Amino acid sequence: MADTNNSQASQPTPKPNPDLKSLDRLVGMWKVSGPDIDGHVTFEWMEGGFFLMQHVDFVHGGRVIKGLEIIGHLQPFGEEPSKDIKSRYYDTMGNTLDYVYELDGDTLTIWGGEKGSPAYYRGTFSKDGNTNSGAWVYPGGGGYESTMTRSRSSRSPVVPQILLRRLSDRAFLGRPDCANR
Repeated sequence: MADTNNSQASQPTPKPNPDLKSLDRLVGMWKVSGPDIDGHVTFEWMEGGFFLMQHVDFVHGGRVIKGLEIIGHLQPFGEEPSKDIKSRYYDTMGNTLDYVYELDGDTLTIWGGEKGSPAYYRGTFSKDGNTNSGAWVYPGGGGYESTMTRSRSSRSPVVPQILLRRLSDRAFLGRPDCANR
């Protein structure tokens, strides 16, 4: 017998923080280039829209680096989501790095560690949104310039997956008339 007083069933379905949509302009594949960097990154939304994933594949400083970054609001057990958009990056060199993302108009700032850190990336999107040029700045000097150029767009990849799943569910349930619409 089903428990009609189930507290989980009565809780509203969570929704992603609206500020995450500002990062939607990153979705797609980008060519990354600069004096000491070459490769590409791909951004895509995880199903549900709570997290943006970045897949990294480039040569930087003569080293091949592949990585994965998960970007969104942190929400530890029983707590409210973080105010800032944070991320954790993992790569094939064994690094786990934390960042804070901030988008103000056409300026993207990625803080190394916490907001206001002396290590940060700051870049500006072109008017058409197909390039972002900027530089990483490191404390005590150093850093590097880079430009991301959109090579393929993939806006909101979750929606087609959901529609396809619904269509296949209808066909599976013996309602091919719905699946063909």
